[in-house]
Amino acid sequence: MDSDLATQMVTMRTAVTQNSVQMAVLKKTHDSEATLLNTLLQSAPAAPPPGRGLKIDKQA
Repeated sequence: MDSDLATQMVTMRTAVTQNSVQMAVLKKTHDSEATLLNTLLQSAPAAPPPGRGLKIDKQA
């Protein structure tokens, strides 16, 4: 009887640990993706600077 209870407790503790690890990995993945997205959005200019990118200069 005691071994069954001990086995159940170990099983429950293992499940709790696995869920904690899954949540930590999910959070880290989300944070990494958010950081990457913010980096990409900040590096892309909204519009070209004045005098650039609007016409093709064929005299160059």
